[in-house]
Amino acid sequence: MTTRRPTRGLAPLTFATGTFDWAVVGLGSLMLFGVHLDAWAHHRFALESFFTPWHGLLYAGFALLALLLAGTALREGGLRPGVMPAGYGPALVGAGLFALGGVSDLVWHTLFGIEVSVEALLSPPHLLLALGAGLMVTGPLRAALARGETRAPWPALASLALLLALLTFFTTYANPLTEAGELGQGGELTQALGVAGVLVQAALLTGTLLFAVRRFALPPLGLTLIVTLSSVLMLLVHVNYVLLPALLATGLLADGYAAWLRPAAQQARAFQVFAALVPATLFALTLPTLAYTGLLGWSVTLTSGAVTLAALTGWLLSFAFLPLKETHDQIDGWPLDCRPEASPAGGRPGPPRLP
Repeated sequence: MTTRRPTRGLAPLTFATGTFDWAVVGLGSLMLFGVHLDAWAHHRFALESFFTPWHGLLYAGFALLALLLAGTALREGGLRPGVMPAGYGPALVGAGLFALGGVSDLVWHTLFGIEVSVEALLSPPHLLLALGAGLMVTGPLRAALARGETRAPWPALASLALLLALLTFFTTYANPLTEAGELGQGGELTQALGVAGVLVQAALLTGTLLFAVRRFALPPLGLTLIVTLSSVLMLLVHVNYVLLPALLATGLLADGYAAWLRPAAQQARAFQVFAALVPATLFALTLPTLAYTGLLGWSVTLTSGAVTLAALTGWLLSFAFLPLKETHDQIDGWPLDCRPEASPAGGRPGPPRLP
């Protein structure tokens, strides 16, 4: 007589399973898709009301994610301190902030009208919405860190990509990749603002990727996921899909640099080279693409200078991610095994130690 094995069902949707992390990533992606779609609508139509289909999608994604967080917390014991596992407490706080921002946004629109252009990104209710959304979508990332994961789970990387998409969205006014049409028509001041935007976006991208390589061992194509997922949402708003191959290539090359250099705290020089190569690659591929399509009229000198400054920005930012000892070893000019010995009497340093 043979006994049948019981069939295994899906893992329960709890904080302890990756299923919950993926659910948060999926609903967070829906919410941010609504954010970007709403921005696209503002570019295409003269919106005079808070109640639009695009706002509906945005708040539907938020409502589903908030219900998932609050419902699971209630099932785990109630909405009180200590119930939410490490990593998801701030996400629930973010849901409350987002709800407050939504109500504030409705009141703000009623009092001051519908914001346009840069105003829409700097409106206080919108910034509160951004803070709440950031706390919500980064739940899987904080959960992975709290669990002590050493190899990056895919939901954590997707969570980091959503954070980068949010940061990129709210700094659109300082992004030459999205405002190329405006930058290509102006004079000296416009060019200077475009180069300043290169520095801002270089810092955002490099900081995000350095955090990933500093905290986790990355799976193949992990950096490609971060760069591509965040970029696709950006391109949706501006319908500038010509940049997609360049952005995909940047992600693939970033993964290649990481596999080749193996940047880590113990490999400070490799870490710094990686930090310089990634933003330089991004703008070395995207700026000529924009110029080729006629969207950007920068000279070769201006373009090459912007790429160089992007590399310098990444290199400088790398020092913030290195331990103090490793940073000092790079600044003082001596290799690790060949530094001056301090004299026992506290006088002048002695000769360097040879390996």
